[in-house]
Amino acid sequence: MLARLTQLTRHLYRPPFTRPSASLTSQSSFSPSCGLSPKMTSSVPGQSKMIQTAACLIIGDEVLGGKTIDTNSAFFAKYCFSLGIQLKRIEVIADDEDEIGEAVKRMSNNYDFVVTSGGIGPTHDDITYTSIAKAFSLPLKIHEPAFTRMKQLSKPHPLQPAFDWSTPSPALSAKLRMVEIPHDALLPLESQAVFVAEDMWVPIAIVNGNVHILPGIPRLFERLLEHLRPSLLPRLVNPEGKGIYRYLFSTPLPESAVAPYLTDLAGRTESRGIKVGSYPRWQKKRNTVTLVGTDKELLDSLIEEVEREVQGKKVEQEDELDSPSDDEEGSK
Repeated sequence: MLARLTQLTRHLYRPPFTRPSASLTSQSSFSPSCGLSPKMTSSVPGQSKMIQTAACLIIGDEVLGGKTIDTNSAFFAKYCFSLGIQLKRIEVIADDEDEIGEAVKRMSNNYDFVVTSGGIGPTHDDITYTSIAKAFSLPLKIHEPAFTRMKQLSKPHPLQPAFDWSTPSPALSAKLRMVEIPHDALLPLESQAVFVAEDMWVPIAIVNGNVHILPGIPRLFERLLEHLRPSLLPRLVNPEGKGIYRYLFSTPLPESAVAPYLTDLAGRTESRGIKVGSYPRWQKKRNTVTLVGTDKELLDSLIEEVEREVQGKKVEQEDELDSPSDDEEGSK
């Protein structure tokens, strides 16, 4: 599915600035609005819950089958870290309606900010919108602003020269699947799908206030999230600039030697939000100790102690103190 969605990237970066075609004929119940592109949404109306925790749901048989390598979860982890959001869970599941529904409802209940990746393309097995709509007992409805933007910004496929936006066809039905999103009649339309970039027609659909449905193509997934960032900043429990900090310490000692001290340190600092980690580096003489937390003052106060106890030094990169002769296994 992620591979098939590469067709979407052809549509997103060539604004023709032409008026859309006329409405669809009677074979479709949709009458799109015509005229200028819908106004950009600069915020997410109705989404006022503060954000401290996050979860990511990767959807796709291709990922589970080894056909596609998932990079979106790694990007999302770094994205959350940069914002001071605690990423609590990442799951990879199949294109299965029941599994998608169960996972997304559970994540929506347990975490503040949920992102899904994949399954919103034009083919029969792109079932993310359908599955999430069913999970929250919502109907699917064509999002008119998204369809208008699609017509304005899409680049015609060279193998579909006869395609016409106003003529019902299998190709048109396939395109409509990509703008048919879960709809809650009790909420404002603008709170259920947001456009974050002027040159992209793909909306970020939002369900149950915190489930954000994104495409699986890494280029689109990453760009949409980066443009969503300004809307998230006012809702962060730990504002940007006062987010999560990770301190790295390079030590020549084996893990077994530093384990007693790190166990004691973790016990003393856990209640204050500090996580202590130890990571062996294969075929290297130096290993890495990490401190992660939101209290920078506390982290700074621990630097001298940690350096002394692990006989190491705080570094910016874990290979900072390596030398060419260090290519041997670090002992545990």
